[in-house]
Amino acid sequence: MSSKKDVSVRRNFLKKTLIAGSVVGGAVTSKIALAQNSESNFLVVDPWTKTQGSGFINPPYGLPSKYEKNVVRVLPNPVPTFPTGSRTPLQSLHGIITPNGLVFERHHAGIPDINPDQHRLVIHGMVDRPMIFTMEDIVRFPSESRIYFLECSGNSAAELKKATGKTAQEIHGLLSCCEWTGVRLSTILQECGVQSSAKWALAEGADGAAMTRSIPMSKMMDDALLVYAQNGEMLRAEQGYPLRLFLPGFEGNMSIKWLRRIKLGDAPWQTREETSAYTDLLPDGKAEQFTFAMDVKSVITQPSGMMKLKLKGFYEISGVAWSGNGKIRSVEVSTDGGKFWSQAILQEPVMDKSLVRFRFPWVWDGAPAVLMSRAVDASGDVQPTMDALLKAKGANIFYHNNAIQPWRVAANGEITNDR
Repeated sequence: MSSKKDVSVRRNFLKKTLIAGSVVGGAVTSKIALAQNSESNFLVVDPWTKTQGSGFINPPYGLPSKYEKNVVRVLPNPVPTFPTGSRTPLQSLHGIITPNGLVFERHHAGIPDINPDQHRLVIHGMVDRPMIFTMEDIVRFPSESRIYFLECSGNSAAELKKATGKTAQEIHGLLSCCEWTGVRLSTILQECGVQSSAKWALAEGADGAAMTRSIPMSKMMDDALLVYAQNGEMLRAEQGYPLRLFLPGFEGNMSIKWLRRIKLGDAPWQTREETSAYTDLLPDGKAEQFTFAMDVKSVITQPSGMMKLKLKGFYEISGVAWSGNGKIRSVEVSTDGGKFWSQAILQEPVMDKSLVRFRFPWVWDGAPAVLMSRAVDASGDVQPTMDALLKAKGANIFYHNNAIQPWRVAANGEITNDR
């Protein structure tokens, strides 16, 4: 049953939509009138309508239009000596699914070239029956497909010290969302007979870094997946082909790519990646380990950094929100730097540990503005401001930056990072 507050929010949204609609309608009507009054431009036949179009594409794997050539992944800026990650162009995407060719990359020793026919997955340690699985064995198990986000724990990390990125891609682009297809890890672990004393699992990749992480058995037996396909096709090489572990909601480095081994034990292994890296340095100098879940977060992608509003009038503010602790419950938008907040509309589907698209109608009057979004997840956690985040976690943190992102709109329509 809706509360009075919910009804009021919906009424306000409808009112704003009607106002925005009238603005848009007026703009469209004026353009139509202009076309009708200009006989020389009325229904001019475009040149591409006068010729035969091209045939089937060559090569046969589909590619985007040449007019979308700038929608690409980018490397960090400035580019490091040995780049280890590329970023998703969030500001150029629609909906919640990231196309395979635009999913961010992160690897520690390059991308291995693995023949799937020769690849093996070993499960050993505290199991009754240690087993070796081929890829053919794995794909014979019952499969399932789930839509989840994937985020690097270092996403937005540079912003913790000062404003460095200019676009949503540069700042928050170590984030993607896909349909992942594979086998429940619990199904295969049950084949091996998990011993009651097993409390942790070690996952190891077949890359040159032999990337390894310790993972609680509770997660491995819950929603962990052995993934071999992504958005309907087999994994890309940079995404772990032919097999990766996927841990929904957990920091990306734990979803081990090129998975070759899982060992069960009674304690974490204290590997390099969970001692010297992927720990949170506290104000007292101690390091906090195993902060697995990615916190509630959102970012406005349209309009956002390096864009420009060319005319006054209606714009739809849009972006994405996500949480490693479950579904997004609500998103609020502010156009005055956080002085006043209004409820945004969440676009279906709203799913567990997935991106959700939010939308908010806005009429820009030409005055300077600061656009912000603030998400709340199902657990009740609220996305913090940067000041609140640093006050709670200290100035030494590097991972898990989920602070609110402000975008400043200047009087001339130019949009910049307002961190």
